[in-house]
Amino acid sequence: MNLFESLGLDGSWFIIGMIVVLLLLIIMYLVLYKKYSRMQEKYNRFMKGADGESLEEVILKRFDEMDQLKLEHLELKETVGKLTEGLAGAYQKTAIIKYDAFKEMGGKLSFSVALLNQQNDGFILTSMHSSAGGCYTYIKEVIKGESYILLSEEESQVLKEAINKNNFME
Repeated sequence: MNLFESLGLDGSWFIIGMIVVLLLLIIMYLVLYKKYSRMQEKYNRFMKGADGESLEEVILKRFDEMDQLKLEHLELKETVGKLTEGLAGAYQKTAIIKYDAFKEMGGKLSFSVALLNQQNDGFILTSMHSSAGGCYTYIKEVIKGESYILLSEEESQVLKEAINKNNFME
């Protein structure tokens, strides 16, 4: 009496099971071998023409380049900071309005222009064209969005428009 009969098993099923397991192991081996071959190929490409010393030189060169880029980044950051500070005082908000100062004339030859910086400091320039052939120009200072000189309706409107504009720094 053999071992399979004593366990109550058919020996042919055991052999079939072992063949299936063997086939699975062969398939797994082929998949792993393919992955290993790809990795070996990548490694060979990486190391091609490079011994340990030349590879070290390449790595050190890259670190030097990174250090140089960090220095350049800090210099650029400092420059941008200075430019940003300088731009805070530059006129960034503008508005213009054209109108007829004297109702008898057409063509809207009169205008008011507001130029303001980030803190809403600046001026309003008004030019009024009259029918007598004259042109009168006025400038009014603006501090923190307000003028201490009485503003006309058009000047108030142009000042409001300029204040409400977003500057390019925001």
